[in-house]
Amino acid sequence: MATLGPAPDPVNVLRGHRSPVTCLAFHPLSGYLLSGDAQGELKIWDVVRQRQISSSRVHTYTSGVIGIGTARHLENRFLSQSRDGTVKCWQLSDGGLSRDPLLSFNTESYHFCKLSIPELKTEEVDTERTDAEEGSSAGGGRTLVALVGEDPSVVEIWDVDGGTRVGQLRQSKNQNDTASQNGGGSAAGMCMALHAFQKEAGGHLEVLSGYENGSMALWDLRFSNLPRINEKIHSEPVLSIKLDSTCEAGVSGSADNKLVMFSLAHNENSFRVKSEITLSQPGIADISVRNDNKIFATAGWDHRVRIFDYRKRRPLAVLNYHAAGVTGVAFSEDRKMLVTSSDDSTIALWSIYPPPELLKLTDKFQSALAVRDELGDHHQVFKTRQVQD
Repeated sequence: MATLGPAPDPVNVLRGHRSPVTCLAFHPLSGYLLSGDAQGELKIWDVVRQRQISSSRVHTYTSGVIGIGTARHLENRFLSQSRDGTVKCWQLSDGGLSRDPLLSFNTESYHFCKLSIPELKTEEVDTERTDAEEGSSAGGGRTLVALVGEDPSVVEIWDVDGGTRVGQLRQSKNQNDTASQNGGGSAAGMCMALHAFQKEAGGHLEVLSGYENGSMALWDLRFSNLPRINEKIHSEPVLSIKLDSTCEAGVSGSADNKLVMFSLAHNENSFRVKSEITLSQPGIADISVRNDNKIFATAGWDHRVRIFDYRKRRPLAVLNYHAAGVTGVAFSEDRKMLVTSSDDSTIALWSIYPPPELLKLTDKFQSALAVRDELGDHHQVFKTRQVQD
C-alpha cells in the first residue's frame, strides 16, 4: 500500500446533538444538511454558514432516527425512518421543518437497515407488476422507497404518497433452507443494506440488497420472485452498498476487513469483482461515492474515515478525528465538502480533494479569509489537494 500523506483536520465540527449521530444526508435542492440521532432528534444545518437552522424530535426517544431519505424528485420533501418501523414524510422550508409530518406510515419492522429512495431520471418509472400477491405495480408516477419489512429478509417497496406497500422482494425458499423453515426468513439471513436506483431515463426500478450471510442480490421490480443476480462476496454481513452515478458499478463494505469494488452487467445478469481492498480494521458502516465518480469515502468502526481514488482503486487519505465509530459519510452536491457523523455525537466538515473547476474559487475564498484575518477575525485555512485524473 502506498504511503499516505498527512491528512487535514476538519474545517469545522457541529456539536448540537446530545446522543450518537446515526445518519445524515444532504438535501439536493437547498444544500442543507440533515442529521438524525439515537434519541429521535433531527437537525437541519446550513453548512455554508456552519450553523444550525432547526431541531425537532421527529421520532421517539427510544427508537431514534436510523435513516434519512432525500431525492431531487421529492423537491422539498424528505423521509425520516425510525427503528420501530415508522417512516415519516416532512416538508422542508427556509425556516426549517414542518410542524407535523405530511404523511406517516408503519412498516412493522424493527432493525437498523436504512431505507433507500431511488434518484429517478424521469418523473415516471415504467415498471410492470412487482408482486403478484399484492396485485399492484410500482411506478406510474408514484414516489417509491425501498426498505426492509416485518420479515427482515424481505425487501419491501412502499408508495410514499399513499403510505401503502406495493411490492415485495423475497428470497426463494427450499427444503435445504434451514433458516426459512417454520415461518419466514431465508438462508441469506436479514437484509442489512439497500441501494434502489433507476439506471436510465424511462427505465424500470432496480434494487441492490446486501444480506447477513455476506451475499448481494440485484432485483428487477418487474420480476420480484427471483433476483437477477445473487453473489456471495463478503465473509461477514454486508453493511453498506453504494453505486456510482452510472449505476453500473459500485462499492460494498461489511463487517469483515475488505471493501469490494464491483461492476454490474445488467444485460448479462452478471456480477464482476473489479478489486478487493483489504483494510487494517474490520467494519464499514457507510460509503459515499462523489457524484463525479473520482473519489469515495468510507465510515469505519475504528473511528476513521478513509478516502479512496475511485477510478484507480487506491487509498488516498485517512481522516482521524472522531472519538468513536463513524456512522455516516456524505459528499455535498457541489463536491466542495465531505461530512461525517459519529457515535461521539459530532458531525465533522471536511474540505478535501476539490475538483479542478473549484480550485480558483477556493483560492478566492482563502484570500477573502486572509483579509478578514488582518481585521482581527481569525480563521484557520488549510491547503487541499486535487485528485489527479
